[in-house]
Amino acid sequence: MLADKLQPFLNRYDEISKLLTSDAVLGDIAQMTKLSKEQRSLEATVNAARKYLALLAQMEENRALLDDAELGELAKEELKELEANLPLVEEEIKLLLLPKDPNDERNIFLELRAGTGGDEAALFVGDLASAYMRFAENRGYKFEIVSSSEGSVGGFKELILLVKGQGAYSRLKFEGGTHRVQRVPATESQGRVHTSAITVAVMPEVDDAEIQINPNDLKIDVMRSSGHGGQSVNTTDSAVRVTHIPTGLVVVNQDGKSQHKNKDAAIKVLKARLYEMQESERLEKERKERSEQVGTGDRSGRIRTYNYPQNRISDHRVNLTLYRLDAIMAGGLMDEIIDPLIAHFQAEQIAKAGL
Repeated sequence: MLADKLQPFLNRYDEISKLLTSDAVLGDIAQMTKLSKEQRSLEATVNAARKYLALLAQMEENRALLDDAELGELAKEELKELEANLPLVEEEIKLLLLPKDPNDERNIFLELRAGTGGDEAALFVGDLASAYMRFAENRGYKFEIVSSSEGSVGGFKELILLVKGQGAYSRLKFEGGTHRVQRVPATESQGRVHTSAITVAVMPEVDDAEIQINPNDLKIDVMRSSGHGGQSVNTTDSAVRVTHIPTGLVVVNQDGKSQHKNKDAAIKVLKARLYEMQESERLEKERKERSEQVGTGDRSGRIRTYNYPQNRISDHRVNLTLYRLDAIMAGGLMDEIIDPLIAHFQAEQIAKAGL
């Protein structure tokens, strides 16, 4: 019964309330901070639990009055309203009881990289990055281009965005994977549709203390920044290439004019990639024991197709097809795809948890 699952949360919340006013804790700043943080994390669940239990009690009271000559009709009407509200409160509680993703509230690095399709893939990197930036603006997130490598006819061979905002990871974590685009290139004289692909990786921004890197494991090269067509955009050697020797990971940053800032930005991206590697290893172990395959950051699976001639966008993980590709891309209306993905994932988690 759902009420039984809620009782431990209520008990722990009350226990923390008593501890915070006890002599054993008063004056211990570290302990008070820890307990206060835990209590805040329980508040939403506890408030929903109290609302749910009060609703059950009200329903029971009204059932007891159904045969009353004077109050029976009123009780019947109230009971009908309460029963209609019950599934909504139950759904809210089920979502609150799901295990929390520790990365959900983090900022993220979005790494877009051209794959098959050459110039057309590079152009689509630019198009999809623009859609993500409009999406970020719509949600009040801040963003910046951390690193970029331009394509030969426009677009980008690679582009890394830092998206900052509460819940950025929770909203965009399902964007990782292969994005396929089908459209007629501007240079195609016969009007034939070409298929190309880009990959997107979603990496949580991590604190410096979370990923420790031995300076001896880094090889740092400086070079002159180059712009479109190989022309120099800076007269100083400000571009930085950081190689993590144990893993072979390489990050190049040349967007800033300061060598120091480029180095710092490159190391931040490197730490995010190392964290992503650790998370991928952990998730892979978990996937062997679970059925859901929505995925969070896997670059190998084809997750979505953008078909421009048909104005169609399809997400293959949830069999979602929308015929408004132009509006979604132009307006950054990614929520129209993201919301069904989140709902699908939550439904699988609820079923797995037996709620």
